[in-house]
Amino acid sequence: MNHKNRVDCHRENWQFALFSITGLSHKILTFADNWRPKDKSLAEFNDIQIIKRKFFTLRNGALADNMRRQGAPYRIIFGLNLPQLVRIASETPCNESVAQSLWENTSTRESMLLAPMIYPRECFTIDKARIWISQSPTAEVTDILCHKLLRYTDFAGQLATELAVSAGDMQRYTALRLMFNLLPSDLQQAKNYATAELQRNCTLTASLCRSMLDEIGFLEEPRTLT
Repeated sequence: MNHKNRVDCHRENWQFALFSITGLSHKILTFADNWRPKDKSLAEFNDIQIIKRKFFTLRNGALADNMRRQGAPYRIIFGLNLPQLVRIASETPCNESVAQSLWENTSTRESMLLAPMIYPRECFTIDKARIWISQSPTAEVTDILCHKLLRYTDFAGQLATELAVSAGDMQRYTALRLMFNLLPSDLQQAKNYATAELQRNCTLTASLCRSMLDEIGFLEEPRTLT
């Protein structure tokens, strides 16, 4: 084989090797890309998933365990406190369907607490309010429901008066909590209901009645200008 033929042969071998390496590299990169774990940004999750991820990030195991020992009726407790929930609510657009989905997630404490914070107030009807009140599992949920949602509705006073004569302890608790949130509006009516309820010696409402009467007494004190 002369010199020219040897050069041509080496060139062909080099080109074939380069083609083979390039093809193999392409296959390796394609395989790696197909099997590489994808890092999902929050934009790829729906609203409920984003909220649940925030619950998980802020979870407090010690607080959750303490709540379970005290008998909290939830299968899942992340142990978030109120300021943390308020912060999540501020980062979450108000949405009726998302709020309803959270409310229906009765197995999770934080879902039920967050739901009233993101339900659009203008969409919350008195019929929906009656349903949610009947479904509230704890005084904690009822407190948030009254403070973050019910007190801002046009029918708040009407609903409180309706619930105040209910046979259910949680319904009457809701009435008193809502009246408390509406103070100093209808001061005398709130005082009358709290006084009457205190005489029932109801474990659920007694402490709230005393706090409410203390607040009413303070509001009734004459003010002097200095």
